Amino acid sequence: MGSFVISKRKNGDFQFVLKAGNGQVILGSEGYTTKAACLNGVESVRKNSQVDARFDRLESKNGKPYFNLKATNGQIIGNSEMYESVAARENGIASVAKNAPDAKVKEELD
Repeated sequence: MGSFVISKRKNGDFQFVLKAGNGQVILGSEGYTTKAACLNGVESVRKNSQVDARFDRLESKNGKPYFNLKATNGQIIGNSEMYESVAARENGIASVAKNAPDAKVKEELD
């Protein structure tokens, strides 16, 4: 089972990552000024990850596939790592869709 891990950045902002059951990070968030806003981001990922059209399938300047997950308002709520192939990116999207709805929230705020 996957998990959302909330942590604090050096600048004091909160962020989350979604990890697959094997511990691999499959989605990372932007920075949030409050923990409550960060938790809202987690809930947005839970909801929006179930709509395939919310995943923007993109390619970096060096040709590596990646994706962004967007909310209904078009705001990016999470982004992926760079993948070696389109197939690997699709596996990443499928993993987010599978893991996000039931993922437990863990805090690493120390």
